[in-house]
Amino acid sequence: MSRRRRPLVPHARAGLDALKARVANVSDPDQAKFEVAEELSVPLQQGYNGQLSAHDAGRVGGQLGGKMVKEMVRMALEAASQKDRL
Repeated sequence: MSRRRRPLVPHARAGLDALKARVANVSDPDQAKFEVAEELSVPLQQGYNGQLSAHDAGRVGGQLGGKMVKEMVRMALEAASQKDRL
């Protein structure tokens, strides 16, 4: 199964990076995965991480992606409720 590691809308990357940083409580989106890995006690480091199991790598990505999806749903619900008020 091939992976698509780029947003469907190329101009959305900056917004997605900002969201990633916000849900991980960091200022730099590139540090988000390291913050989540530290919270989960996964030994993620800069560079090659061949020693990580697929399970541990998935825990980091799943935690971060799950938080991003929850935040996007919350934002959509808030926008819909604002629209209903008008």
